[in-house]
Amino acid sequence: MKKQLALALLLATASSAAAAADGLSHSYVEAGFVRHQAELPVIAGQGVSVDDMKADGGYIAGSFEVMDNLYLFGGYHKGNDDVGVSLDGFGEVGEFDADVQQGHIGLGYHHRLSDRVEWTGEVSYINTRLELKVEDFKDRLKGDDYRASVGLRGDLAANFEGWIKANYTDGDVYDGEFSGTLGVLVKFNQTWGIVGEAEVGSDDRQFRLGVRASF
Repeated sequence: MKKQLALALLLATASSAAAAADGLSHSYVEAGFVRHQAELPVIAGQGVSVDDMKADGGYIAGSFEVMDNLYLFGGYHKGNDDVGVSLDGFGEVGEFDADVQQGHIGLGYHHRLSDRVEWTGEVSYINTRLELKVEDFKDRLKGDDYRASVGLRGDLAANFEGWIKANYTDGDVYDGEFSGTLGVLVKFNQTWGIVGEAEVGSDDRQFRLGVRASF
């Protein structure tokens, strides 16, 4: 009986470890709401101030594990905001329309540190397009950037996953900017879950809330 009990405990432990490993899926698709906040590259004169952009919209993203420890990932989001222009002593005197689109694609590597935690490293390409409109006047800005990220990802509790990353982005739009990413995934089952993520830098901040399907 003792041998049978020990064997049962061993099998249960192995099953639990396998479930934890299977829980960190690198193959998934997700979509939802995004808010993209940024300081706009708009020249303001003396006594003139321009609000930060707070563009709300939608996003889609995904990842696919191409081989052991390697995965491809990418995403796209689009948002819009009416940005206010103010004069000292007069308050807001007008606004202009800001449309932002951003896409990214990259390659990631993950290495298991324990049954529940792994280390990740990523490199990616980012394309950003921004259109500013005031009545019939339009100004379009676009740029290409590259990013390197390192982080940790793990099962924090049953049906609850989290990750944290440090990012460095440089190129046309981001001028050597450091940022941090914090994300959580609440799992309903092995496939479906609710995902939330915040990416915060000195000039650019993005917040996402969506539904993820893992496979």
